[in-house]
Amino acid sequence: MTVDLFAVLWVIITTTVSAMEETLMDTRVATAELGWTAYPASGWEEVSGYDENLNTIRTYQVCNVFEPSQNNWLLTTFIDRRGAQRIYVEMRFTVRDCSSIPNVPGSCKETFNLYYYETDSVIATKGTAFWMEAPYLKVDTIAADESFSQVDFGGRLMKVNTEVRSFGPLSKNGFYLAFQDYGACMSLLSVRVFYKKCPSVVQNFAIFPETMTGAESTSLVIARGICIPNSEEVDVPIKLYCNGDGEWMVPIGSCTCKAGFETDNGNVCRACPPGTFKSTQGPGLCLQCPSNSRSATEAATICICRNGYYRGDMDQPDMPCTSVPSGPRNVISVVNETSVILEWHSPRETGGREDVVYNIVCKKCRADRRTCSHCDDNVEFVPRQLGLTETRVFISNLWAHTLYSFEIQAVNGVTNKSPYPAQHVSIDITTNQAAPSIVPIMHQVSSTMKSFTLSWPQPEQPNGIILDYELRFYEKDHSEINSTVVRSETNTARVEGLRAGMVYVVQVRARTVAGFGKYSGKMCFQTLTDDDYKSELREQLPLIAGSAAAGVVFIVSLVAISIVCSRKRVYTKEAVYSDKLQHYSTGRELSLRADMSNCTSPLGCPTHFSGSPGMKIYIDPFTYEDPNEAVREFAKEIDVSTVKIEEVIGAGEFGEVYKGRLKLPGKREIYVAIKTLKAGYVEKQRRDFLSEASIMGQFDHPNIIRLEGVVTKSRPVMIVTEFMENGALDSFLRQNDGQFTVIQLVGMMRGIAAGMKYLSEMNYVHRDLAARNILVNSNLVCKVSDFGLSRYLQDDTSDPSYTSSLGGKIPVRWTAPEAIAYRKFTSASDVWSYGIVMWEVMSFGERPYWDMSNQDVINAIEQDYRLPPPMDCPSALHQLMLDCWQKDRNARPRFTDIVNTLDKMIRNPASLKQVASIPAVPSQTLLDHSIPDFNTFSSVGEWLGAIKMTQYRDNFLNSGFTSLQLVAQITSEDLLRIGVTLGGHQKKILSNVTSMRVQMSQCQSPTAVA
Repeated sequence: MTVDLFAVLWVIITTTVSAMEETLMDTRVATAELGWTAYPASGWEEVSGYDENLNTIRTYQVCNVFEPSQNNWLLTTFIDRRGAQRIYVEMRFTVRDCSSIPNVPGSCKETFNLYYYETDSVIATKGTAFWMEAPYLKVDTIAADESFSQVDFGGRLMKVNTEVRSFGPLSKNGFYLAFQDYGACMSLLSVRVFYKKCPSVVQNFAIFPETMTGAESTSLVIARGICIPNSEEVDVPIKLYCNGDGEWMVPIGSCTCKAGFETDNGNVCRACPPGTFKSTQGPGLCLQCPSNSRSATEAATICICRNGYYRGDMDQPDMPCTSVPSGPRNVISVVNETSVILEWHSPRETGGREDVVYNIVCKKCRADRRTCSHCDDNVEFVPRQLGLTETRVFISNLWAHTLYSFEIQAVNGVTNKSPYPAQHVSIDITTNQAAPSIVPIMHQVSSTMKSFTLSWPQPEQPNGIILDYELRFYEKDHSEINSTVVRSETNTARVEGLRAGMVYVVQVRARTVAGFGKYSGKMCFQTLTDDDYKSELREQLPLIAGSAAAGVVFIVSLVAISIVCSRKRVYTKEAVYSDKLQHYSTGRELSLRADMSNCTSPLGCPTHFSGSPGMKIYIDPFTYEDPNEAVREFAKEIDVSTVKIEEVIGAGEFGEVYKGRLKLPGKREIYVAIKTLKAGYVEKQRRDFLSEASIMGQFDHPNIIRLEGVVTKSRPVMIVTEFMENGALDSFLRQNDGQFTVIQLVGMMRGIAAGMKYLSEMNYVHRDLAARNILVNSNLVCKVSDFGLSRYLQDDTSDPSYTSSLGGKIPVRWTAPEAIAYRKFTSASDVWSYGIVMWEVMSFGERPYWDMSNQDVINAIEQDYRLPPPMDCPSALHQLMLDCWQKDRNARPRFTDIVNTLDKMIRNPASLKQVASIPAVPSQTLLDHSIPDFNTFSSVGEWLGAIKMTQYRDNFLNSGFTSLQLVAQITSEDLLRIGVTLGGHQKKILSNVTSMRVQMSQCQSPTAVA
């Protein structure tokens, strides 16, 4: 229904709620014969007469009171019910008093009966009428309230009765009425047949249509309302109830005037005139526009701010428009070594608002002030850098002897609405001499019963030349007061005079001419127990005994070992391997002489062979005739009662993985990870499951996941390892994108390299080195895990990281080309995989080669393309990656070389300052998919979506950066102004902006044009 029709309806509808009656038949308006059917012919007779007002009417009368057994019927014509369910009959009649008729017989009556018959069509005519009670339905016996004794149509003595009766419910098209006289002297003056309905009405700003009453007198019929023009629903549904008397009742729901319209205390919604507004729906009146705003049209819901004035995001429409504040005033700085206190006065103009706060932009500049860059992420601002409510800030962790520029911005709730930069004041300061920053982490190099050797990286901010380091340590169960202090001029120290099997708490700090820095966080290191020491001796010196010949061999072996030690590990090029040694070839592998076939010692042949003192050689558990023997030899059986399962943390190939606790006799309770073998396994599955424990149990290194033991004598079968709180490295990095410094990331990579160095020296090839298979504990120590790639060499895996090649499953994105093509797995192929892990770490867990297919990756590598440096990746680290990805495996570095290189970087953080650049045109590196071609985008919004920064779309557009050409000129100060405050997000956007500038410059160059 249109608005115009609503308006017409409202004009013609009154607000009365009285009942309406719709007449179906009224004999009073008849001017000709009624044509009803009478039976018998001597009964009812149609005559013309007068009513009590002497108006001419058509009536039916009967007065056969002197004849016995009267049964006179009068049948109306067919009456269409017009959808009505309940019908009302109003009868006006006169009846003569029987007592006034002389000699009247006893059969005289003063009543008559009313009947109805419901039908879909006209069936009763003068020739086919039926005159008996059935099939009629009786409505009632009608009796006169008053009768008359003399007939006088002059209106003086005649007494007219009016009776109304109703019947229903009706369902057919129409009906007949029948009147039965059985001995009365009466006249039926008029008959009016009607039904009732509730009238159309406007109530609560809603129009309700005419509504028929229900089938029963107690029925309530629901009518739905429609809001009047310029109004809308408040409560739904909007309805009224029409009762049996045709009256409205029980209103439910309502409409009110829309925003921009007001009520005149009636049922009309009138538009607000210019200069006024109404922001909400409801009964309120239009209001004058607040200050600094205007409305030029009718029906305004809000007044638009004048030029230079704005409303904040949280401002209500009835609040005045305000402007941006002026800049802070009178900045004062106090420098104390590498910290500074800034104080200032409030702006002279607040823009009419009370929500003024301050942001600090920090830049580190060269001494000649030619170039400045954003301060390091570790600079601290107290109470905060952004949203300061006070006019004072304390800034620390700055570099010593460095020029800084600080910009103090005054912003309020509408600053982000203005196209102009926030008003600010700048101040330059130079920091003083200061002590070095905290040493980030320590590593244990080796351990004996009475000592251990530790190393650590140089502080990220040495603030000068490091003179020496100071370590303090004490037994964990003792107080810090009992600590011992030692000095070291290098970043490595051997702590001696310790007790066996004790845990020591160690801290370290650096010293420059400015004094000592703060101690590092507390870290725990443990000396070996007597059992550990004896185990080491057994592993280092094979026990060959039993015969004189064996004794000679034993002595010669000792001499040989002495010669090897004295010659600084000069190994021969030849080696004869046992069939239990894992075979691989590499130009830098460890060569050993060991011939198991000639072993005849009655005490058994050695299972470990030392390439150097303390070095064990890995033995493949699948070479055992009985794999259970390998489990018994390399994995300790744990009593299931010492294991407590707490919660599920994942699912492995063979069953669930749980977090739990392990409490071995005489040892403290520790958290562990528990891999289980699901029920219904076959023997091959059990053997494959426990093979990982047989492999893991041979390793003992701080960067290799530690096997605590196995449970094989009860169900379920379990492998119990140390618990790594932060889980897999790839997901951990993705969850903490941009949260770690380069030094911290290098420390993680150093730990992985150290673990792989250990494995390579044991002649173990991992084959599946990837960030998903590196676990991270609460101290950010990374440990190599997942030693079960042998199971992936079968064809029954569905892991999408692995692709079938030459009958096996290979993780293509991490695998060296010779291993993919020829299944040549060596330590050199592990080095290739390590380079991919480095890329994963520096990209915070991105997928190598992005969405390229495995075949595309293989083709690209074959064409000498390599992954580009991740964002903010130091060039030295990317170069190390490229070294790992040398096509000639003999040209790749060894893990020993990698560890040494990373140690040098940690000792000299300055070597990591130069960030690797991404070539504009790909040559030997794959085109970086994370930096898209700006030419493919038609809007700023599309570009932000491609780099996954869609959340800043409105910030860019509202601040005037509406085209890619304008975005290409954006600066870090602009990003801070428009609300991009996260350091990681700023770096990502600026990195892509830089690429955009390069692409634009290429498009404008003569070569590109040509």
